[in-house]
Amino acid sequence: MHSILLPKFPNIYKHCHHQKVTEAGFGADIGMEKFFNIKCRASGLVPNAVVLVATVRALKMHGGGPSVTAGVPLKREYTEENIQLVADGCCNLQKQIQIAQLFGVPVIVALNVFKTDTRAEIDLVCELAKRAGAFDAVPCYHWSIGGKGTVELARAVREAASKGSRFRFLYDVQLPIVEKIRTIAQAVYGAKDIELSPEAQSKIDRYTQQGFGNLPICMAKTHLSLSHQPDKKGVPRDFILPISDVRASIGAGFIYPLVGTMSTMPGLPTRPCFYDIDLDTETEQVKGLF
Repeated sequence: MHSILLPKFPNIYKHCHHQKVTEAGFGADIGMEKFFNIKCRASGLVPNAVVLVATVRALKMHGGGPSVTAGVPLKREYTEENIQLVADGCCNLQKQIQIAQLFGVPVIVALNVFKTDTRAEIDLVCELAKRAGAFDAVPCYHWSIGGKGTVELARAVREAASKGSRFRFLYDVQLPIVEKIRTIAQAVYGAKDIELSPEAQSKIDRYTQQGFGNLPICMAKTHLSLSHQPDKKGVPRDFILPISDVRASIGAGFIYPLVGTMSTMPGLPTRPCFYDIDLDTETEQVKGLF
């Protein structure tokens, strides 16, 4: 509830030039699509700009780099300059930019720079992002020097937001449930079509008969790929998106299809890491983050 109400309290932001920022986690295909089609529709809020965060490392993975395992040292492809991997992986960034443009909102790419990134890699990402239609692409150095490393990003966002947007929703909620799912699958993910399981079709028929067919769609899909297969990097094409089940959160106000083998279990470990995070009141340093 507060995520809709908070941006409507301008006094909270009186020292921030009235620029309100909401994080819509994961990529444009997941968080941003839901933010626009569900939250903005329900709240009446109109976005002025989109910030897409990218890293050289992630783009190298989308370009065909080796898999990354938590706790295991990175392969040399990620710690040494590899222009070809970056160039190949930028297809994913370009697709993310195109997804944002479907909604008529200007896009700024924030390239989160790490110490292993080279100037040639950074320049290439920014150049290809602008070529793909980004309003601007800005290297950000908050990882190494904190907030002052994102001053140029703030300026770019303010400039883009000042020009306004032509925001529009991706689909009309009055469309049948199946057509709304298909629209997201094809326009956002790049799927050729969708395939409904018998159970999914039965649920859709039931929700429609019960009068819930005009609710927006909240897709439950892996964030690791534009497709339903986590190992398919870059920009997968001509795939059929399997819808294994369709569920309804009537109180929240949306229908949520399950894509492939996607689980809806909470993404927390048995003992969440916030138990180990604290503030040292003497040094004012946060402890336990790393």
